[in-house]
Amino acid sequence: MRAIQVEQFGDPEVMRINEISLPPVSENQVLIEVKAIGVNPVDTYIRAGLYPSLPNRPYTPGKDAAGIITAVGPEVKDRKIGDRVYCCGSLTGCYAEQVICEESTVFPMPDNIDFSLAAAVGIPYSTAYFALYYRAHCMPGETLLVHGASGSVGLAALQLAKSNGIKAIGTAGTTEGLKLITQQGAIAALNHNEESYLDKVDELTHGQGVDVILEMLANVNLQKDLELLAKYGRVAVIGNRGTIEIDPRIIMGRNASIFGMSLFNATDNQMRSIHAAIYAGLENGSLKPIISTNLPLEKASEAHRKVLQPGAKGKVILTT
Repeated sequence: MRAIQVEQFGDPEVMRINEISLPPVSENQVLIEVKAIGVNPVDTYIRAGLYPSLPNRPYTPGKDAAGIITAVGPEVKDRKIGDRVYCCGSLTGCYAEQVICEESTVFPMPDNIDFSLAAAVGIPYSTAYFALYYRAHCMPGETLLVHGASGSVGLAALQLAKSNGIKAIGTAGTTEGLKLITQQGAIAALNHNEESYLDKVDELTHGQGVDVILEMLANVNLQKDLELLAKYGRVAVIGNRGTIEIDPRIIMGRNASIFGMSLFNATDNQMRSIHAAIYAGLENGSLKPIISTNLPLEKASEAHRKVLQPGAKGKVILTT
């Protein structure tokens, strides 16, 4: 089969398409014939050698894909050959025509979505759900601020918020991104390229501040976030690219909290619960991934460049 492989860490061009073979599935594993692959920023950090935990080389990138199960191990209980599924995690890497996954990381697709949409679900929607509900404990009726809301995680958060009675404010840096945010249910879209764009939060919340903030770039925004919080407000840090100095007195005065999060710390039970909720949202139409770019597998290098470009407007997908 064809698969992207990385033999040395570096720029996107280190990814090469090769012919490789996979071992037979065993125990609780499934083999998926891949139809579409979700490209995530974390894939680029690992490829560049900038992630805390790095795989042995050569390796095939990718944690998100969708396709059809073609083989199952003897201990598999809830999946069968022929099932249309998506995965959120893999054993052999998803940038390939086939992938082996643990059964616990494979979830059913509703009949009303296609493979490209399903490949866009895994990490973005489970990250948004985990941050909103397991870390920040956001509740219906509260007000949410999502930084970088036109990216795949941000859009997932907006859709989850709208479907659960949470009032969301989103930020983006382009006209198209701001329009997309309002289309996805935000009560307001703020341009983070404007110098005083966060001043509008006070007016939008009638001086009360926001209850929850989903932070995609903590090294830039965290101190500002603390100043925007309501009493008992919470910040869930999803992304960060450096250090920042903050004033803890602001946290103390508001009884506020800062939560770090990594989806890789979610338990199997939490992931089952998360994806049961996501399945229901996909099936009833309240959740629908937004695809910005669809490229063939051999253009993985281009996909890695696109996923980190400013002005994100949805998900980058590879197809086999």
